[in-house]
Amino acid sequence: MTEQPMVIEDSYTGHLSPGSAPQRRTVPGATITKMSVGPMDNNVYLVVCSATGKSVLIDAANEADRVNQLIGEHAPSLDLIVTTHQHGDHWLALEDVAAATRVDTAAHPLDADALPVRPDRLLEDGDTVTVGEITLDVIHLAGHTPGSVALALTEAGGGRTHLFTGDSLFPGGVGKTADAGKFASLLTDVETKLFDRYGDDTVVYPGHGDDTTLGAERPHLGEWRERGW
Repeated sequence: MTEQPMVIEDSYTGHLSPGSAPQRRTVPGATITKMSVGPMDNNVYLVVCSATGKSVLIDAANEADRVNQLIGEHAPSLDLIVTTHQHGDHWLALEDVAAATRVDTAAHPLDADALPVRPDRLLEDGDTVTVGEITLDVIHLAGHTPGSVALALTEAGGGRTHLFTGDSLFPGGVGKTADAGKFASLLTDVETKLFDRYGDDTVVYPGHGDDTTLGAERPHLGEWRERGW
């Protein structure tokens, strides 16, 4: 039986559910496709350079067949697979997707050893990922895991920024941490490296669930620190 083409919704809301059609947002210089996979509503992101068709996949989280179909039909030239952190629900499809696409994989060195595929590229804070004519900045956010990273795509000409935060920042708070020290580390990193650096219109694309903006979350930073989670 012939596989049905994957339908992509271009009316982007950022709200998905497992098994629903992926959504695509067009921004200056790129498209961002978001797909929910697996029982934990993990988000997979495909960022494609509009000028060249080159692309990066962020978190091959689950459902390798669907991820490979997304790539095959909507990523003209995949350059790299980035894993935001070491937790298994974010890499369950990584081995299969990497084998099918034969492209390099990347992660922070502090989380690399826990992954099923040894990263070809190690991402440090301040590094950049170049995909065609677009550039994503690598931001290390320690606390949810030792080597969690976010990726920041800023529109050409200093426009709006799009932040792919893994499990480090969600609507309503930072990601889960094991103790008070790790919570303090993560919140401090999120405050200084994200909120202090980017504007309120910055879009946050988390590892699970709906998108948010830094402007929507900024008024609550004090509440998060006080509650301690």
